[in-house]
Amino acid sequence: MEELQNEILEKTGKIKERFDELTNLISDPQIIADNKQWKKLVKERSSIEDVAEAHDKLLKMVNDIKSCKEGYATEKDAALKQMFYDEIGSLEKQIDDEIEEIKILLLPKDVNDDNNVIIEIRQAAGGEEAGLFASELYRMYCMYAENKHWKIEVMDINQTELGGIKEITFLVKGKGAYSRLKYESGVHRVQRVPQTESGGRIHTSTVTVAVLPEIEEVEFEIEDKDIKIDTYHSSGAGGQNVNKTESAIRITHLPTGIVVNCQDERSQLKNKERAMSILRSKLYDYYQGQIESEYKENRKNQVGTGDRSERVRTYNYPQGRVTDHRVNLTSYDLTGVLNGDIDEFIDALAMKDRAEKLANL
Repeated sequence: MEELQNEILEKTGKIKERFDELTNLISDPQIIADNKQWKKLVKERSSIEDVAEAHDKLLKMVNDIKSCKEGYATEKDAALKQMFYDEIGSLEKQIDDEIEEIKILLLPKDVNDDNNVIIEIRQAAGGEEAGLFASELYRMYCMYAENKHWKIEVMDINQTELGGIKEITFLVKGKGAYSRLKYESGVHRVQRVPQTESGGRIHTSTVTVAVLPEIEEVEFEIEDKDIKIDTYHSSGAGGQNVNKTESAIRITHLPTGIVVNCQDERSQLKNKERAMSILRSKLYDYYQGQIESEYKENRKNQVGTGDRSERVRTYNYPQGRVTDHRVNLTSYDLTGVLNGDIDEFIDALAMKDRAEKLANL
């Protein structure tokens, strides 16, 4: 155990040194003057702060236990000797627990976990019924965000004739939003009797959900020469300005062919800013996918966090159940889940993800 303890202290010690270095750097007037560099360093410092604090805590425990062992070895009074003995036992337990906590802190982190989230929901198989379920999923995420005190901003929406959603893109703003919602990517399947079904037969429809971290400009820059920007008339609700002002924006990234639309705001400038935000996130996702393609076989065994072709969850209305196929977890509170109570699934997926990383640590 002492060997592991020393190894952990060595690893965390290097991180603590970097933390102290960053603390000094972000106070440097020259760094502060360069806003992009300053933000980058502040983000890095924040990402290792927990490990730096854990290092100090563990180091104090190790020094305390050394003092207690020295006291136990030299003390003649039986009562005081017993006190040292008891304290050593208590500190050993605390050190073991702290090492386990540090192991978790040392796991590879998703650098985007603290970011806001861009979510795209699209109807897939099932036509109007899929569109109606897409609107229910959107409501579910809105209620989940409300419970977390996060904010929702719709960026683009295309509705069906019956009030469903063909596709919607929206932003979830809140610290740690991506760390929770990233597990929602994939195919969500609904089994129920559609409103349009007169014979009472149960149909299966599907909706795809894509979850992308919002990428700040300081993290990912796009060359002007690589994009084409078109303006057009907004087609959504908006009163007299609709179809009169070309406020809606379409941006095409020429090297990849990725197209982004944004028409929620009446201001062309605001729509452009939002569309660029979506494009940065899509490009980040696109290039990360290319980088990771060589590890595709390894990823098959991991929790599905990004593959929108993967069937992740089934919502069965006749039986009132929801099943997440990645962790074989079933809830019989369908109403609660659709009202935003999805932490049970997210917690199970996060735990599985962590267990797999710990096994490979």
